[in-house]
Amino acid sequence: MREGQPTAIQREAYAAPAFWIDTVDLTFDLDPAKTRVLNKMRLRRNPDVAAQPLRLDGEDLNLARVLVNGGGTSFKMDGAQLVLENLPEGHEPFDLEIFTTCNPEKNTQLMGLYVSNDSFFTQCEAEGFRRITYFLDRPDVMASYTVTLRADKAKYPVLLSNGNLVEQGALDDGRHFAKWVDPHKKPCYLFALVAGQLVAREQRIVSRSGTEHLLQVFVRPGDLDKTEHAMNSLMASVAWDEARFGLPLDLERFMIVATSDFNMGAMENKGLNIFNTKFVLANPATATDLDFGNIESVVGHEYFHNWTGNRITCRDWFQLSLKEGLTVFRDQEFSQDMAGVASARAVKRIEDVRVLRTVQFAEDAGPMAHPVRPDSYVEINNFYTVTIYEKGSEVVRMMQTLVASPADLQGRDGFAKGMKLYFERHDGQAVTCDDFAQAIADANPGSALAQNLSTFKRWYSQAGTPRLQAHGAYNAAERSYTLTLSQSCPATPDQASKKPFVIPVTLGLLSRDGQALALQQAGSADVLPQQTLVLTEASASYTFVNIDSEPVPSLLRGFSAPVVLDDGLSTAELLCLLAHDSDPFNQWEAGQRLMLQSAVQALTQDSAGPVLSDELVAALRNVLRHPELDAAFKDLALTLPSENYIADQLSMVDPQRVHAVREAMRLQLATALQADWQWAWDAHKNNGAYSPDALSSGRRALAGLAMNMLCIAAVQTGDAVTPGRVYQQFKDASNMTDRFNALSALVVSGHALAHDALALFHKLFQHEALVIDKWFALQAGAPDRAGDVLPRVRQLMQHADFSLRNPNRARSLIFSYCSANPAAFHRADAAGYVYWSEQVLALDAINPQVAARLARAMDRWSRLAEPYRSAAQVAIERVAAKADLSNDVREVISRALNAA
Repeated sequence: MREGQPTAIQREAYAAPAFWIDTVDLTFDLDPAKTRVLNKMRLRRNPDVAAQPLRLDGEDLNLARVLVNGGGTSFKMDGAQLVLENLPEGHEPFDLEIFTTCNPEKNTQLMGLYVSNDSFFTQCEAEGFRRITYFLDRPDVMASYTVTLRADKAKYPVLLSNGNLVEQGALDDGRHFAKWVDPHKKPCYLFALVAGQLVAREQRIVSRSGTEHLLQVFVRPGDLDKTEHAMNSLMASVAWDEARFGLPLDLERFMIVATSDFNMGAMENKGLNIFNTKFVLANPATATDLDFGNIESVVGHEYFHNWTGNRITCRDWFQLSLKEGLTVFRDQEFSQDMAGVASARAVKRIEDVRVLRTVQFAEDAGPMAHPVRPDSYVEINNFYTVTIYEKGSEVVRMMQTLVASPADLQGRDGFAKGMKLYFERHDGQAVTCDDFAQAIADANPGSALAQNLSTFKRWYSQAGTPRLQAHGAYNAAERSYTLTLSQSCPATPDQASKKPFVIPVTLGLLSRDGQALALQQAGSADVLPQQTLVLTEASASYTFVNIDSEPVPSLLRGFSAPVVLDDGLSTAELLCLLAHDSDPFNQWEAGQRLMLQSAVQALTQDSAGPVLSDELVAALRNVLRHPELDAAFKDLALTLPSENYIADQLSMVDPQRVHAVREAMRLQLATALQADWQWAWDAHKNNGAYSPDALSSGRRALAGLAMNMLCIAAVQTGDAVTPGRVYQQFKDASNMTDRFNALSALVVSGHALAHDALALFHKLFQHEALVIDKWFALQAGAPDRAGDVLPRVRQLMQHADFSLRNPNRARSLIFSYCSANPAAFHRADAAGYVYWSEQVLALDAINPQVAARLARAMDRWSRLAEPYRSAAQVAIERVAAKADLSNDVREVISRALNAA
C-alpha cells in the first residue's frame, strides 16, 4: 500500500478487538502463479466491546467468496479492509468462510506467501498474514490453527506448517497433502508454511520429563553437510532453557527451515522456525568463527521465543520489546553460558556492548530515536530496531541486577523466580511490557526493582541515552571517599525533557598501584569487593570509609546500565584500570577511552605528530604480551574504536578527517608494535583441527588482527616477505576463518596481492552463495585510498552473481558501502549520496522493508560538515520527492529531514 501522507498509529489509541477468532482452518492449493486459500474461521463477538462491523485486513488478494454460517452475505471493501456488517447478533460463535487467491511468485516483498528457488515460504511478522487471507491481523487475536497443504508431489515433496503432523497422503493427478494441527493458540504473525524440495537433518531428544521430541533442520539438497552446528545449537538451546528457566519444549517436533531469500535473520513461527541461510549453514570450509557464533546465537534466540513471544505474546506492536528485548537477553545469557569460562563470558559481554554503543547509542541521538516501547509509528517494520532489541535487552538485564540479594549477587535466582511468576500469570495471553516488569518485581518484593518499579519503567517510556556524571572526592583525614553521581538525558524527537531514570551502577575501587580495595559504605557493616549503587534521583552521593589513599574508581562494571559515563578520569587513572582492573569490561573500556580521547584530540586540536602517546602504545603492548589474558580479549583490546563511533563523539563530523586520523592510529600501532604483532601471529596461527570453541576462536581472531597489522606495516616499509607469507596462508588455510582473515589483511592494507587473492577466492567459492556475500562485502567495505571503492561497487552490481532482489546480496554490497564504509560513502563530490538515493528508490520498488533499512544510512546527515551536509540533504530530498514512496521509506526519510 503506497500512500502520499501515511497516518501515524498511536499507542494510546489501543482498543481491544470487536471480535475474537477461536479456530482457523486453512486449506492451501499451492501454485506459484495462483495459490488458492480457503479460510474457515469460528468467531464470536467480544462482549467487552460495543457492537460494530467486522473489519478484516487484506493486501494484494483476489477475493472469490464470503460465506457466513454456510450462506452468502453482503460485504464491502473499505480501502484494503473487508467489512462485514450483517453478522449474527449476540455472543454465540459463528462460522465465516473466505476464499481468496494470491500470486506468490510475484511477491518480491518477501512478506506473506512467496516463492524462493522454486519453494514456498512465508513471513508473517509483523503484518504479512494479511497478504495470505483476510484476517484480524493483530497480535492480540490468538486462535487454534489447523492447516492442510496440497501441492504437486514431484515439485513440492515436503509440506510443512506449525504444530504436529496429523495426516498425509496422496491425491489425484500426482498431488499430495499434509495436515498440521498446532495445539497451542497463537496470533497470526506466528503462522508459517513451507513447501519444496528439501532434505532434513534429524535428531531425537528426550527432555528432563522423559518426553521424546523430534528436531529437524530442513535445507536444500546439497547443503545437508552444513547443518551439524545448527542442530547442535538447537539441542543446546532446548537443554539450556529447561535447565536455566524450567521451560521445556512443548511440541512433538521442532523444525528449522533455511531459505536464501529472507528479509530478516530468522522468524520464530511456532514449531516451524524459518531462517535466513546465513544463520543455519556452516562448515569449517565455508563459515568463519563469527558465522558459527551467530548461528548459535540466532538459533537460540528463535527457540527461546517459543516461550517468550509465542506462549506469551504482545498485546500490540508497541510492546514489541516484551518479546524481543527479553529474548535477546536470553540469547545473550545462553551464549555466555555456552562460552564457559569467565574470560569468554566477558568477551561476549564486551562484544554485545560494542554493538549497543556503536549502533543503538547512535540511533538514540538521531531522527529515528524512540523509546523501548514506542508511542507511535507509521510503519511497524521500521521499529524492528536496535533500541527495541539491544536496548530492550539491557532493560531486562538491569531488572536482573536490581533483584540481586546478598545470597544471589548476580540476581539470576531472583530473575528466574520472576520469570516463573510471569508464566503462571500470563501463559497463553497477549500482554504488555508493564505486565512483565510487574511480575519480576512481585516475585522479588524487597528488591530495588520492586521499591522503584514506577520510576524504573521510564526506561520503557523515555527515549535517549542517559548521561551519568561521576565525581569523587577523597578525605585523607577521615580516610573516606565520597562519590557523587548525577544524571541527565538529552532531548529527543517528541521528548524535550526527561525525568530521572533508575540506574544501577556496579563499582569497585583500586589503589593507585592497582590493588583492589574493600568497599564499606558509611553506616554499613558490610565489606564487599564490589557493590551496586542504585541512582534514582537527579543526583546522589555515597561515602565509603576505611580508605587509606585516594582510590581509582572502576564504575559501571560489566556495563551495568546503558548510559554514557563521564567520570573525568585522568590518563594515569585510565592506564591503571587498563593494567590492573579485575573487571574485564572496564579493563577493555579503559583502553578504548584512551584511544578515543586520542582520536578526538587529534580531530579537534589539529595536533601534529603521532596520535597515540608513547605511554598508551606501551600499555597496549603490555596487554598484547600479557601471559594471563585470553587471546580473544587481546583482540578486542587492541582493536581501535570504529570510525562511526569516533564520529559520534563529535558535534560536527568530517568523515574524511575521521578516517585519516583512525588510519594514522592504525598505522602507528602497526609499526610501533611490529615485532609484537609478529610474535602474536607466530604464537597463535597454528591451532590444529578446526573447532569453533571460544579458546580456538580467540586465538584465530588475534592471529587475524596481527596479520592485518603486519600487512599494513609491510605496505608502509616496502616489505614484500610478510604479504607473501599472508598470501600463502590464504591459499593453504584449512578453514574459512584463517583464509578470510588472510584475504582481509591483503585487501585492507591495499597490497597488490589482494587482486589475485580476490580472484582466486571467487573461483574457489563461486557456488557458495554465503561465501560470495563475504566477497562482495569485503570489496565494498575496503579502505578508499584513491576514490575507487564506489566505481568498484557500481561495477560489482553488474556482476553475474549480484541480484538486487536477494536481501543478503543487497546487504553484502550496497549496505556494506553505504552504512559500513563512511570514508568511501561520504565523498566530497556527493557521488556516494547519489548512489544511495538510486538504490533506495530501486529497492523501494521491490522490497520496501529492505529499502527503509538502507534509507537509514542517512540518519545522522545533519551533523555532517560542509560540503557533505548540503549534498546529503539534496540526496534525501530527491528520495522524498518520489510520489509513490512506500510508507516504510517515507517515514524514515521524513524523520531525517525533520531533524535538520
